[in-house]
Amino acid sequence: MMFPLVRELAADGIAVAVTCRVLGFSRQAFYKWNTDPVSRRDWDDAHLINAALDIHAGDPEFGYRFIADELPTHGIVAGENRVHRLCSQQRIFSVFAKKRGLHRRSGPPVHDDLVRRQFSAQRPDRLWLTDITEHWTDEGKLYLCAIKDCFSTRIVGYSIADRMTADLACSALRNAIALRNPHGTVVHSDRGSQFRSGMFVELLACTGLQGSMGKVGACGDNAAMESFFALLQRNVLDRRRWSSREELQVGDRRVDREDLPPAAPATRSRSTDTRRI
Repeated sequence: MMFPLVRELAADGIAVAVTCRVLGFSRQAFYKWNTDPVSRRDWDDAHLINAALDIHAGDPEFGYRFIADELPTHGIVAGENRVHRLCSQQRIFSVFAKKRGLHRRSGPPVHDDLVRRQFSAQRPDRLWLTDITEHWTDEGKLYLCAIKDCFSTRIVGYSIADRMTADLACSALRNAIALRNPHGTVVHSDRGSQFRSGMFVELLACTGLQGSMGKVGACGDNAAMESFFALLQRNVLDRRRWSSREELQVGDRRVDREDLPPAAPATRSRSTDTRRI
């Protein structure tokens, strides 16, 4: 925009009419801008850009279409074309994950591996595992993030959504925190972008929990959680066809521990009064 230049040159003694004529616009346009330098549209664009940056920071793998879908949760409604234009101007682009392979690089090392495949605990709420699984319905995928306590092998928190976002992981963790009120618990996950997001890392820090991450591509580093999801898929979810996300969501919430084969105990030193959570 050239209007600020006109104002600067006018302060140096150059006539507004001369500058406007040279730059190719009318004096009326300049004076209208000078009365209200920041238009309503500019303010709206600024708020949209801030919201887009927050959404993208939480889930950098998603592009402008996902951002447009998420904007209503921030109180902003905008079309995809407008979101695409502003994201392009601000260089907010999707970070695509590379295809799986022997030489793929891991995500940033947000946390050290504090577990080292020792999926056992001497008491409740010392070690939690978390992961995300997905299942198809006729309407599309539904995602489940669960938090598992290694002492009792029970699920202490979960969240269900139709998008695999950082908010999905944070909601599951908040539910577990509200139920268990833990102190200093180690929360172990893989290196998925949801668990590396600033939102999830900040939630761990502000609640006094310790993050832990396995190596990328090493499924054994979160094997205990993945085995639970395998049992859930095989013994419950894969037994029928789900017509809608809502139907599957209700089915997930009705799953009880007795629906799945018993998991091997993490330790033999449990006491009867602390076994159930």
